[in-house]
Amino acid sequence: MPAQPTHEIIEGLSRPQPSISPKYFYDSKGSRLFEQITRLPEYYPTRTEQAILARHAAEIARRVGPGRIVIEPGAGNCEKARVLCRAIGASRYVAVDISAEFLTEAAQRLRDEMPQLQVHAVGGDLTQEIVLPEDLPRAHRLVYYPGSSIGNFDRPQALDVLVRMRRLIDHDGALLIGVDLRKEVSVLEPAYDDAAGVTAAFNLNALDHVNRLVGSDFHLHQWRHRAFFNHEASRIEMHLEAKTDVDVHWPGGGRHFAPGERIHTESSYKYDIEGFAHLLHAAGFHHSVAWTDERRWFAVVLATP
Repeated sequence: MPAQPTHEIIEGLSRPQPSISPKYFYDSKGSRLFEQITRLPEYYPTRTEQAILARHAAEIARRVGPGRIVIEPGAGNCEKARVLCRAIGASRYVAVDISAEFLTEAAQRLRDEMPQLQVHAVGGDLTQEIVLPEDLPRAHRLVYYPGSSIGNFDRPQALDVLVRMRRLIDHDGALLIGVDLRKEVSVLEPAYDDAAGVTAAFNLNALDHVNRLVGSDFHLHQWRHRAFFNHEASRIEMHLEAKTDVDVHWPGGGRHFAPGERIHTESSYKYDIEGFAHLLHAAGFHHSVAWTDERRWFAVVLATP
């Protein structure tokens, strides 16, 4: 978490189209809720990506090579890295996440399960420079970014994130990244608006987190979760919508929200493989290979300089 998020949050809430960055989903409660989301029947990305990795583990391990230093921005509960590190025989693992407390617990569980693996937990935000352990060699690094989180950024932002990842590795480094692909709206929208309401709780929890960070007075019962596919932009959008007239205050200011007015909390862009390969090339990754599931719902891409 940035040391002083107050300005960023208030600036976002003060825009003509108010917004809250999706990184503020991830306090400890939000991280636990996201774990629940990944197990929902409607939420296909996690299980589809896991199936791709399981099916192609041997080829991925052959291409990556043994002894890699795995760096995972947005590591969360470290579950996905556990599988990867075993498959490729990783030497060290650096978990990076904005929710530092949740990450520390997850990293300790991984140490207990894989004592042969050197595990580091680093609090950090991928949209800023990540401070890695000083003794971490630059050679033989693999940046691992699963879960299609790259879709949370628009194209210029995604390019900036990929450039930051490129700077984390040397000439022999690589990036293994999950990418959600375009598909039917009947599949996409339920994945972000599940019947059990877990995604709604996850979205609303961002307001509680913001209240603690900036001293605002959002009341969750005044807001509802909205999620839909924006065809023109090729993205799922998540919003928080005011149910009634709402006045929100924070130290030094505040804002009135009319009924139906929305706060944009997340976008999730959907790609085709060719378009994503062009984006990787622009970021300095000149070679890539992709594996998909049979329905071509999701891709796991290995990219190298």
